[in-house]
Amino acid sequence: MTTRRTRPAPRPPEGTPPPAELARQARAVLAHAVRIAHWAADGASPGAAPLATHALERAAAALELSPAQIQTGWDRARLAGLIELHGDTARPGWRLRAWDRDDSAVLRGWVALFDAWSLVHAAPEGIEATAVAEAVEAVPQVLSLLQLSAGSVTVPALLDLLGQRVAELHEERCEVPYGPPQQPAPGSPADGQPEDLNALLLDWALEGLAAVGALTLGAGHATLTPLGNWAVWVKLEQICVAAQSPAGNIEQSAADMLLGCARLTPGPARAEYRAWLAARTVGSAVTELLAVARGEDALLRGLAFEALRVVGAPAEPVVRTVVTEPPLRPYALLWLAEYEGADPDDAQDVLSREEATWLWIDTAAAVADHGETGLLVRHLDSAVQGTVPALLDEVRAVGHPRTVQVLVALAAAHPDPALAKAVRRAAFQVHTGGT
Repeated sequence: MTTRRTRPAPRPPEGTPPPAELARQARAVLAHAVRIAHWAADGASPGAAPLATHALERAAAALELSPAQIQTGWDRARLAGLIELHGDTARPGWRLRAWDRDDSAVLRGWVALFDAWSLVHAAPEGIEATAVAEAVEAVPQVLSLLQLSAGSVTVPALLDLLGQRVAELHEERCEVPYGPPQQPAPGSPADGQPEDLNALLLDWALEGLAAVGALTLGAGHATLTPLGNWAVWVKLEQICVAAQSPAGNIEQSAADMLLGCARLTPGPARAEYRAWLAARTVGSAVTELLAVARGEDALLRGLAFEALRVVGAPAEPVVRTVVTEPPLRPYALLWLAEYEGADPDDAQDVLSREEATWLWIDTAAAVADHGETGLLVRHLDSAVQGTVPALLDEVRAVGHPRTVQVLVALAAAHPDPALAKAVRRAAFQVHTGGT
């Protein structure tokens, strides 16, 4: 039996303020967001994201802030979990209710905003999404250099590190261009040397991190704030703790990490998700999880959305975009319902009958591929139809690609010969296209 080598968790940076002082600073960063969250939750709900013009004007007049400040605060309140949207109604999130009395809730809210810095500060126009994603993925190294320096770092030094990290990402992905290189449009930000593009993206990243209170910018240099210094330490601590965990999935791909968590109970699984996420940028982690969800393994699809629940607010805009993808739609709708405050037991109500049936088949496919036959038989009880004949009628019509395999597996597992025969007949009819 081999013993994994462990590394000590990093110590808090020397001079790190106590939690109460850090929470005071986080409250200051989110002061406008808190005011707007209270305004929205007190019955003046704007009920939309982004805010409509009339809602901006009402909030600006009520709070004596500019429309731009209102929109920024509204976005931050949602990302920090201060408010939750339930249809056209904004409700206070648990962090808002605990804001004045719970420093840990305040710090968790600020960290959620810190993780979402690339959503807070829009990327420059005219730059390919791939280049933006690479810059976001390289930012943790930039932050690490800032922390190790324990002071200000010149922009040229940060630019050099960013360029090196982007080059490493290209090499890791074995990206070899084929054919003549595509020329950017004249006058676009990418119309120049890679160094120019990296400089533009570094400026964007530093401004985004400064906007959430993680660093300050001077003439040609950047410095982590106490909050930013503490946040980087927290991320490093999570990575080191994860490296010592029994499951040890931190260095795995999303698919392998999810498979490694498949047999864990919910609590330990969430701990593994958090550790895996801590070692990656939010954007790249969400992209990788959704890529797994789009695959053929139904078990991984469900687990991917469980991991996305741990991501929370930063994943919400991307999850909304996959609602239009039929295989992911039921999962995305349930995720959004729970994110907006629905009780997990009631969240199923957001699904149509067809969507619920699709999800039932997908879950049955996961059980058939990875579970025990007894679980597949018990899965019958979770069908919304209430009776097996009604279930079979709707299963045949929904068009799930795994319908035949699921029905065959269910027929083989069920102890009732008559029911097994009916299920087997339904599988044959789906397979042959009959009725």
